[in-house]
Amino acid sequence: MEVGVLDDVTEQIIGAAIAVHQTLGPGLLESAYESCLAFELTERNLKVERQRSFPLIYKSMRIESAYRIDLVVQGSVIVEIKALEQLLAVHQAQLLSYLRLASLPIGLLINFHVASLKNGIRRVVNSYSPSLRPPRSSASSALKGNAT
Repeated sequence: MEVGVLDDVTEQIIGAAIAVHQTLGPGLLESAYESCLAFELTERNLKVERQRSFPLIYKSMRIESAYRIDLVVQGSVIVEIKALEQLLAVHQAQLLSYLRLASLPIGLLINFHVASLKNGIRRVVNSYSPSLRPPRSSASSALKGNAT
């Protein structure tokens, strides 16, 4: 899926999440937000898979249903839903791991337990996807020890 199309899908997901948050507010369980967001996305004619399981392959071992993703939208965007006081780095790391294991390009981490949803959304890009890899900056080179 092209970057422009992915941007459009993530924009629609964020709009749907805002609609759910404006109606329900914070304070519910993740499962309630997941159900309502899936409904809202379906109403917007987007393909939504709930609680999709993926296998984990480690060397020669395959573990079926090793992890479950809250939502996969249009077969390309992972949506991880949280209802927490605050998002932590481990939540973004979890989403990035899901993206890599599923070989999907982009994900949204959405925390509904906030007063304003714009403060609860994180967009995570799988940099291992060649079509979405941004050009290398001098800052990223410096982080890898390649600074001049």
